[in-house]
Amino acid sequence: MKQLRIIGVPEHFNYPWRKVVDRQPLRERGIELTWQDESRGSGQMIESLSEGKADLAILLTESFLKAFEQGKPLKMIGFHVTSPLIWGIHTGSKSNLEEIAKVRKPNFLISRFGSGSHLMASVLSDRENWSSETIRFQTVNNLEGALEAYQSDPDALFLWEKYTTKPWVDLGLIKRIGEIPSPWPCFTLVASRNALRKFENELFQIRNLVYQESKKLQKSESTVAEIAGFYQLKSEDVKAWLSQTTWATDELVSISELQSNIKKMINYNILQKEQKVEDFLIADRLRLIP
Repeated sequence: MKQLRIIGVPEHFNYPWRKVVDRQPLRERGIELTWQDESRGSGQMIESLSEGKADLAILLTESFLKAFEQGKPLKMIGFHVTSPLIWGIHTGSKSNLEEIAKVRKPNFLISRFGSGSHLMASVLSDRENWSSETIRFQTVNNLEGALEAYQSDPDALFLWEKYTTKPWVDLGLIKRIGEIPSPWPCFTLVASRNALRKFENELFQIRNLVYQESKKLQKSESTVAEIAGFYQLKSEDVKAWLSQTTWATDELVSISELQSNIKKMINYNILQKEQKVEDFLIADRLRLIP
C-alpha cells in the first residue's frame, strides 16, 4: 500500500486534518494517509518536504513563500486558515519585563531559521522600531527548547501561537507580555513537486475533504469540546480561539490579496522580490479571482 505522508504542527489548527486522516478515505484505492506531528515548525517541515520525507505540509504562509523564493521544490495547493495567526510574545517566568516597550536589544528564541517564529520577528521589530543591528537569534527547536533556554536568558523573546502556549502561561512556566497578529492569512497547504507527480489527484481530493470537514466544524456545537479534549486545552480558550479563526472551506484564492501580502513581506524583509502567483500555485486546481 502506498503512503501519502502529511505533516503539520501538533496544534488545534490542524484538527480537520486529523479527523480526515483518521477516516482513511483512500484506503480502498491502496493509499494510506499518515500524519506526522512536527513541533519544530514550518522551517523543519519545509526541509522534510524538500528531502522527500513528507508529501504534503500545512505551513505558515510567510515560511512557504520564503522557501519558494529560495528555490525549494514546493507548490501551494490552497489555503488552510485564512485568518491571521495571533502570536504571543513571551519571556521566561523569571524575567522582570512586563511589557514589550521595555525591550531594547531583543534576543529572539526561534524554532529554526525560516520558521514563523523567525520571520515574524521582522514584523515585530518593524512595529517596535528595533534596529536590525541590535537583534539576535537563538535556535531552540520547539516549546520545550524555549523553556530550557529561559533558564539562562529569561528576558529572551519567544513568538508562538498564543493559545498553544497558554497552558504554559497559566502554569507560570513562561510569561506573555504582548501579542502580534500576522498581517496575512496564516496557513497554506503545500505539496512537494514529487508528490504532485505521484499523487496529484489524491492531494486535491484530500484537500477538498478537509475543506468539507472544516465547514462542518465551524458550524458544529460540539467543536469546542472536541478540540479541547483532543489537544488538552481549556474549553474557554478554544472558544476564544475559534472566534478569531477562519478555516478555508473552498479552493478560492484572491490574486490581488496574495500580491498585496507579498509586498508586505518585502517591506518586512522576509522576501527579497515580488513573485508571480502563478509560479507557486497549482492554478488549474484552484478558483482564482482577481
